[in-house]
Amino acid sequence: MPTFELTPQIMREIIMDHYSNPRHKGVPTGEGYKKVHTDSVNCIDDFDVYVKEEGGKIVDARWEGVACTISTASTDILCDRVIGMDASEAHNLVEQFMAMIEEKPYDGEVLDEALAFKNTGKQAARIHCATMGWTALDELIGGKKSND
Repeated sequence: MPTFELTPQIMREIIMDHYSNPRHKGVPTGEGYKKVHTDSVNCIDDFDVYVKEEGGKIVDARWEGVACTISTASTDILCDRVIGMDASEAHNLVEQFMAMIEEKPYDGEVLDEALAFKNTGKQAARIHCATMGWTALDELIGGKKSND
């Protein structure tokens, strides 16, 4: 969990930083990546999520395509968080994020910058945008199938 107070202004800054400067956007080079496609009928979102696992750990996570501000930032933060995790840890991360979005009890310690989306559940039109990358990644690592 961040060591600072997560104000609405800081949440906006985190989201805009990952939207303006995504760290994990781009088609990966090399072999061994799994990919899943996700899109939305309600927004411009249309992108692929990529994961590469080695030795039981996620060693790279990327995404490529067109995405709105919320999808871009959320998916980029997800990629930051899962690198270095095993599938079980990554699935737990997804579960905690979804619980937060659904305004259920969650473990904020594992979410880090993803806490910037804690008020998304109050914005019904943005829930799908915030979660599509997460459900796609969960599908890639053997979690639940995405409902896109």
